[in-house]
Amino acid sequence: MSYKDQLCFDLNDGTKMPAVGYGTWQSEEADLIKALNTALEVGYRHIDTAIVYFNEHVIGKVLQEWFSSGKLKREDIYITTKLPFNAYRARSVEKYIKKSLENLKLDYLDMYLIHGPFGFVEGEEFFPKNEDGKFKLDYDIDHVSLWKAMEEQVDAGRTKSIGISNFNINQIQRLLDNSRIPPANLQVELHINMQQKPLVEFCKKNNIVVTSYSSLGSPGTMVKFGKTVPTLMENPSVVKIAEKYGKSPAQIALQFIVQQGIVIIPKSVNEKRVAENFKILDFKIDDEDMETLKGLDQGEAGRVLAFHEHFPGVEKHPEYPFPFLEKE
Repeated sequence: MSYKDQLCFDLNDGTKMPAVGYGTWQSEEADLIKALNTALEVGYRHIDTAIVYFNEHVIGKVLQEWFSSGKLKREDIYITTKLPFNAYRARSVEKYIKKSLENLKLDYLDMYLIHGPFGFVEGEEFFPKNEDGKFKLDYDIDHVSLWKAMEEQVDAGRTKSIGISNFNINQIQRLLDNSRIPPANLQVELHINMQQKPLVEFCKKNNIVVTSYSSLGSPGTMVKFGKTVPTLMENPSVVKIAEKYGKSPAQIALQFIVQQGIVIIPKSVNEKRVAENFKILDFKIDDEDMETLKGLDQGEAGRVLAFHEHFPGVEKHPEYPFPFLEKE
């Protein structure tokens, strides 16, 4: 089965992006091999990764096994990966997209994203640090020249589409005002507790499809970072609505997002949850329940992945996108 046979959202460049993808952040090799095979068997045809996840080669290995067996063709699969934070100079884009293609064992990508608007100094380290533990920032990033290099990757056939991740409205507008190929996709943290309503509305007006990461609030991931966050799946309103539809709270949280025309890329290495997260397109949440869920939005206070909490010093970068001072 091809991803084109599934629910897809139309991108502004004439291509389509599957509404449900499989996320791979923080997946170890053995777990990912097993989980990705399960995901493909269940029906996932959209895989999201990044060179800084250090697992592109694992995905490439699994995909080649599926291709060589004849179970899938390259055109059946939608692959997204990202330009790393240490490569935000025009001269570095071709180098790193080629590295990702080599890791993934692919001739082209479906979507290539700039991983974030702020960056680190050039070099072989993805996350270079000073002696004080703070990150070495590149203060001279030029988004416009970087974007032109991204456009060249489309021209060269290395990726069908290009987009951005973790950019704010002003940063996106700068690209729209100076692009030959406008961004087709914006990937950001988005879930019931933080619905990014102004940003989503801006993207819809400008024909940019939004992808939600941390769609379930990332409670497991935050434990690894030593941070406790509210569990969406235990929210009384979510639980009540899940009982009404005979679905799990996670399925309600995911369908809530997809039903608004937003792509999801949930990550799990648990086989049961991998399957459960994919099976959300056989029901609709009614208008009343959608309004209840929309009312749970906490705005900026609901943000889980504030980069300055995990990458000390990045809040000093002039392109840091989040209003972190409002939370302190």
